[in-house]
Amino acid sequence: MPQQEAIKLFEQAKIRTVWDEDQEKWFFSIIDVIAVLKESENPRKYWSVLKTRLKNEGSELATNCSQLKLQAADGKRTCATI
Repeated sequence: MPQQEAIKLFEQAKIRTVWDEDQEKWFFSIIDVIAVLKESENPRKYWSVLKTRLKNEGSELATNCSQLKLQAADGKRTCATI
């Protein structure tokens, strides 16, 4: 795994991250964070429903969340929202 991509541990759970050299900051997979904080069985669905509810309430996300391909536990590169 490149040094720009790393796995961070939070309470024994793995959080995928990416280092952005230009912005000099880390980005974390929101799906992984939701999985840890909400103990959700389907964090991707949880995130989708949450975004829809926020939009319906007139709220907007603070940033435009991008999807990058991050390495999954099985070694495959999958899209993850950061």
